[in-house]
Amino acid sequence: MTLTFKPHDYQREAMDWLYDHPRTALWMPMGGGKTVSSLSALDALDLVDGVYPVLVLAPKRVAISTWPEEVAKWSHLKHLRVSVITGTPKQRQAALSRPADIYTMAYDNLSWLCETLGKDWPFVTVVADELTRLKSFRIRQGSKRAGALGKVAHTKVQRFIGLTGTPSANGLKDLWGQTWFLDKGHRLGRTFTAFEQRWFRKGWDGFSLQPQPHAQEEIQNALQDICLTVTGLPVDEPIRTPIYVDLPPAARRLYRDMEDEMFAQIGDGVEAANAAVRTMKCLQIANGAIYTDDVSTWEVVHDAKLDALESVIEEAGGAPVLVAYNFKHDLVRLQRRFPKARVLDADPGTIKEWNAGQISLLLAHPASAGHGLNLADGGNILAFFGVNWNLEEHMQIIERIGPMRQKQAGYDRPVFVYPILARDTVDAMVLDRLTSKRTVQEILLEALKARKK
Repeated sequence: MTLTFKPHDYQREAMDWLYDHPRTALWMPMGGGKTVSSLSALDALDLVDGVYPVLVLAPKRVAISTWPEEVAKWSHLKHLRVSVITGTPKQRQAALSRPADIYTMAYDNLSWLCETLGKDWPFVTVVADELTRLKSFRIRQGSKRAGALGKVAHTKVQRFIGLTGTPSANGLKDLWGQTWFLDKGHRLGRTFTAFEQRWFRKGWDGFSLQPQPHAQEEIQNALQDICLTVTGLPVDEPIRTPIYVDLPPAARRLYRDMEDEMFAQIGDGVEAANAAVRTMKCLQIANGAIYTDDVSTWEVVHDAKLDALESVIEEAGGAPVLVAYNFKHDLVRLQRRFPKARVLDADPGTIKEWNAGQISLLLAHPASAGHGLNLADGGNILAFFGVNWNLEEHMQIIERIGPMRQKQAGYDRPVFVYPILARDTVDAMVLDRLTSKRTVQEILLEALKARKK
């Protein structure tokens, strides 16, 4: 199914800005529609000023899935040809050689791309999704991939668009490297040293940088003509952005066998509500691990959702993220992947530290985040590593950082909710239950009928 693009006022603002600013940064929160806004603006602009081919740089999952899926989703963008540059060097070369309007690639392959193309750089436009990935650029040092892009950014690229929701989550010092790609240091200083000397002083340890009292206002004023902060996102309801992952082949085969057994149970006359127990196994596989006995022994099936969550955390750019998990093996695997994460427990100190901004990643089971708990001071981003049938628990954990809590805490900011879902699995049925409030039995019986057809 394709959708017709009906931009909100804040999306029109972003599109108009991109028309008029060939080198710019769009500071737009996650879930605000920055991908479709950028694609729409570029495609309209191409009618009067050629912008293709476009190179989109993004975190790996976003480059592989999000941008191609956005093109396929919207009716006014379906004509665009997309080539995803990923895989082995041979596969990347093949994707690079394929005729397309949009080429998407992870930042990790930037050095390879620049070396491969050499002087034959073909891209008229570069879109840097999550522009903060280039914050480490320096004239003589810094990261290799940012340095590789820096060699062509102002000589070969006509339009450079940076997208991010959190341009300076770790402080003002992050801004110089990003904005160099827009103006070659014209506004913040030709070198990072010049930037540092003008607006910062050394911290007490002699190494960290502390902004001068006048830094915030002066830097903001210096960038206001090339950076747009998009506001106007709704704050009365959470902004829900489902993130889909694909099961690897082996996991898909295991899932299909378990799903067959689940539907067979329903088809033999057992009430669908009882078959919900079988769906728990399907949910486990969708999340990436499955219990081989009742309580304690489990096996890893895939890491697709862990990779997707890592992208969400990276896109948050340092902003705190609350993660809801379902199964005990979910928690174990989350802690292995993110060893600095904290777990919401009975210790009141954990909640205090979260609300003080001292915890960047908090893991919580929905049942442990019940009525009365206020986590709004700590952040406004919630990711569901997995979903379950319990509507009350689902609503309760959202409410811990929800719009009403945000307003009570004095914040006029939207709440972003990211359910991470395995494509073509029971995850979709559970999400239907959580958003439509239909019964489990109704949903499972409807799914069985659709499967028979």
